[in-house]
Amino acid sequence: MPEPDYLSVSTLTQYLRRKFDLDPYLNRVFLTGEVSNFRLRPGHQYFSLKDDHAKISAVMFKAAFAKLKFRPEEGMKVRVVGRVTLYNASGQYQIVIESMEPDGVGALYQALEQLKQKLGAEGLFTQNERPLPLFPKRVAVITSPSGAVIQDIMTTVARRYPILQLTLFPAVVQGTAAADSLVTQLNRVKAMGGFDALIIGRGGGSIEDLWPFNEERVARALVAMPMPIVSSVGHETDTTIADFIADHRAATPTAAAELVTPITLVDALDRLTQDRLRLVTAMRNRLTAQQDRLLRVQHSVVLTQPARLYDQYAQQVDLLKNQLQERLTVQLTNWQHRVAVAGASLQPRRLQGQLTTTAQRVAADQARLTHAMQTLTGRNRQAFAAAVEALDHLSPLHTLARGYSYVTGPDGTMLRKVADFTPGRSVTVHVQDGTVPVVVAPTERKRENG
Repeated sequence: MPEPDYLSVSTLTQYLRRKFDLDPYLNRVFLTGEVSNFRLRPGHQYFSLKDDHAKISAVMFKAAFAKLKFRPEEGMKVRVVGRVTLYNASGQYQIVIESMEPDGVGALYQALEQLKQKLGAEGLFTQNERPLPLFPKRVAVITSPSGAVIQDIMTTVARRYPILQLTLFPAVVQGTAAADSLVTQLNRVKAMGGFDALIIGRGGGSIEDLWPFNEERVARALVAMPMPIVSSVGHETDTTIADFIADHRAATPTAAAELVTPITLVDALDRLTQDRLRLVTAMRNRLTAQQDRLLRVQHSVVLTQPARLYDQYAQQVDLLKNQLQERLTVQLTNWQHRVAVAGASLQPRRLQGQLTTTAQRVAADQARLTHAMQTLTGRNRQAFAAAVEALDHLSPLHTLARGYSYVTGPDGTMLRKVADFTPGRSVTVHVQDGTVPVVVAPTERKRENG
C-alpha cells in the first residue's frame, strides 16, 4: 500500500481559505449580532460578534470604519454586511465587515446622540450665549442661494428693517459635500469680519438631509465664530448640533430674520422720537433746576451781606487778643519778680559775706588736704623702709657678709656638689668683697654617718 501524501498546515489553510473565498454564499453575508471585545484602535478595528450560542471574529479595515456615523460600543447590537474568510496565520475564520449600523436604531440617530454627549461634555453647548445687537448694520447668511430660506429672510428684513445689509455666503446644504461647503463659508465669514450676526440654515427634510449640520467639524467651526449665531435648520421639531452650538435658535427663516432685527425701522424711528422728547424734557428740567439754584445763590447771605461771614471770626480775634494780653502781663510780672530777687542777691555787702564764707571754706579744705597728704606720705615711707629691710634680709650680699661664699665654674654656673669639682680645674670663689680664683685639688666625698 503506497504511503499517503502529507499536507503542510499552510497548504491546508490556503485550500480552506480558497474554499471560503470562492463560496458565493460567504462572499456577501448579512449578519446581526452583539459587539464583543471592542477597543478603539488607531487603524484597523478587531473585535467579535456574538449571540447567545456562538461567536465569530470580526475585522473592519480603516477605510470602512472611517465611514461610520457612530462609534461601536461593547454590548451594542449591530447589523453588518461583509464577507467571510479565513485568516492564514491563525487558521481562524472571520468576517471582514464592509458596513455596519445599529440594530433597532438608525446609525445617524446613534451618531447624533454620541456627538451630543461628546460636545456637551466639552461645554460647547453653553459656550455661546451672546445677545444680538439692537440696531445691526451687517448680517451674514449661510444657506443655499436657490432655496426659500434666503427669500424669506430677505422679505422679512425688507419689511422690518430695510437699512440692514444682508450678505449671502452660498453653500451646499445637503449631500456629502455639504459639510465641507459649510465649513468653508464659515471660515470666509470669520476672515471677512465686520458682521453683527450670522444666520445659518436650510429648509426641512429627513435626518439624512439635515446631517451636514450635525457634523463635528461644522460644530467646531460654529464655536469659533466671533459674532452671535442664529440657527434655522429644518422645521420646529427638527433639532441639530448646529442648534445647540448657536447663540439663538429660530424655528423658521422668518423667525431668524426677526431675531436679528429685534426692532422694526418704524419702531426705531418712534423710539428715537420718544428718546428725543425725553432728552429735551430732561434738559429743560435740568436747566430749570440750575436756574432755581442760581437764584438761591444770588439771594444768599454770602452775596447780599458778605460782612456777616466775618462777624464771628472778628469776635474770636478780639477774644484771642485779650487772652494774649493777660498772659503777657502775667509773664512780665513773673519776670520782674525774678529780676528783683536776683538784684537783691547781688548787693555789695551780701557779696562780701559770701566771699568771706567761701574763703574760709577754701582754707579749711586746704588744711585738711595738707594733713591728709602728710599722713599718707608717712605711711608710704614706713612701708617702703619695711620692704627694703625685708629685701635686704633676702639679699645674697647679706649672706656673704656673715662669712658665707659660693663657687662658680669657668662658664659661670654655680658648683653645688663634689661631682661638680674636677681636680686641676680653675674655679672662682665669691666672697663679700670680691672673687678668688683657685685650682681644684683632689676632692673627697663626705662620708655618710652610720
